Amino acid sequence: MSGPAAPAGRAGHGDLPGLAGPHAARPPASAAGPSTRTVRPAGSGSEPSFARVLEQALQEQQAGLRFSAHARARLAQQGIAMDEATSRRLGEAVRRAEAKGAREAVVVLDGAAFVVSVRNRTVITVVDSSRWKESVFTQIDSVVFA
Repeated sequence: MSGPAAPAGRAGHGDLPGLAGPHAARPPASAAGPSTRTVRPAGSGSEPSFARVLEQALQEQQAGLRFSAHARARLAQQGIAMDEATSRRLGEAVRRAEAKGAREAVVVLDGAAFVVSVRNRTVITVVDSSRWKESVFTQIDSVVFA
């Protein structure tokens, strides 16, 4: 006794080569032509090294602050170094702002302005002093000089 026949236009369970629709077999990528995807070796380009990312994560943890992806990009782009002492001073400045009831603050530290969400303890962006004249900071309720 055989099972029910497969619906018209569809293959039965044992007949995989006849599959149609989204499950149909596709030719290998190499048969479709050359790939346009470029593979770069690890550590190439402007991406930070693992050691640098780890160092930043440890500094953030010590300072009790997080850096947004945008802030990290600005640090790298503008060549602003964040060592342990700078991270500690930034964290202390944010704690001072929090104690005064600040919600969004600009922390001026070593020639850079750090825009910080005090409530979230997150650095939103960073601007070095050479770009201050072209910058406008909005929705800021506090400024801390550290």
